[in-house]
Amino acid sequence: MKKKPVLSWMLYDFGNSAFATTIMAAVLPVFYYDVAAKGVENSLATSYWGYSQSIAVLIIAILAPVLGAISDFSAAKKKFLMFFAFMGMTASVLLAFVGEGDYLLASLLLIVGTIGFSGGNAFYDAFLPEVSNEKSIDRVSSWGYAFGYIGGGILLAINLMMILNYQWFGLPDTLTATQLSFVSVGVWWLVFAIPLFKNVKEEKKQRPRRTESYAKIGFKRVGRTIRELPQFKHLLIFLLAFWLYNDGISTIIKMATIYGRDIGINSNSLILALLITQFVGIPFAFLFGYLADKISAKRALTLALYIYLAIVALGYFMTSALHFYLLAICVGMVQGGAQSLSRSIFGKMVPADRHAEFYGFYGISSKFAAIFGPFVFALVGQLSGSSRLGILSLMVFFIGGIALLKFVDVEKGAHQAREHTRNQQKTIVKT
Repeated sequence: MKKKPVLSWMLYDFGNSAFATTIMAAVLPVFYYDVAAKGVENSLATSYWGYSQSIAVLIIAILAPVLGAISDFSAAKKKFLMFFAFMGMTASVLLAFVGEGDYLLASLLLIVGTIGFSGGNAFYDAFLPEVSNEKSIDRVSSWGYAFGYIGGGILLAINLMMILNYQWFGLPDTLTATQLSFVSVGVWWLVFAIPLFKNVKEEKKQRPRRTESYAKIGFKRVGRTIRELPQFKHLLIFLLAFWLYNDGISTIIKMATIYGRDIGINSNSLILALLITQFVGIPFAFLFGYLADKISAKRALTLALYIYLAIVALGYFMTSALHFYLLAICVGMVQGGAQSLSRSIFGKMVPADRHAEFYGFYGISSKFAAIFGPFVFALVGQLSGSSRLGILSLMVFFIGGIALLKFVDVEKGAHQAREHTRNQQKTIVKT
């Protein structure tokens, strides 16, 4: 494990997490509710936000496995990562031009930005097994999330200060400060992406001669991976479990702030609570990396999911800013741990020569799953006229995920991946 590539890899998370905090979780949801959707009925504004999230993840879910397969064939993970990263950066900056009543434009830029953010992460995640090794992968993955919490939290703190005290920065009003915060996300993301672009080298592998278009190759490889997935029994079960519980996690991340706004919590309290989540998450991301070494990654992940069940139940009864702060602390305790351990557990069970292709399936599991959570949340809220029932519906995702996770044997899954790689190498030598 080389320190410079690892640090550069983690700094990308430091930078792009600003999109997750300022745009997806904290500032844009409030801005969307109060400004972009001004004149729209309150419950509909919440639903429109949820539908926008679902559309974005549907698009990236369709693209992710194909792009992963193409990048594996062409050894172009970094090129695809840069393309999607620049897409997300650009959309972030353009959000500064959204004004009152421009909810369609806001939704469009949210969709484009989320595609850039999530598409980039599919290739970023695929570098994890290359910058780490089997012994360090849990730790490096956890460190990456910790760096993300730090970077996203620092910029969110700066943006919160700018929005609450715009006159300190020579700005005319809160609206301008909010719009400027969107620009800061794109710039921050770019600055901290540069080390990865420069220092992380893609593994050089012998590639067969290409006789078809990349798109055709990509779809063929996706089809092959689907056919081969039953060979990786424990990886497949883990993907199904991940699909369920990550739907709950991603919905909490994307809908918590606008849910809080809908039940009457003021915008400043909501953004401050998200800031609390970021900084509580830093030590706990490291803690879950430590727990993975001591009790196993699977057990540490299961513990995090049980805590999420309690969070959802308490969220249903939430009525005040104090309640939101307490839940923000609880989310900060488990969010990074659950996601980082999911990524590293998956990485252990992936064949060594198919990282991007299988991480494409990791992406499609999370992205297709993430369609349903916000959609169910939005639909229940629209039909019932209350967001509380929507938040309660998330319990089924965590219960299902925990149940399936019990059937996953990570060691057997890793053995199946190694056996597959050895068999592939023997086949290549014979031919």
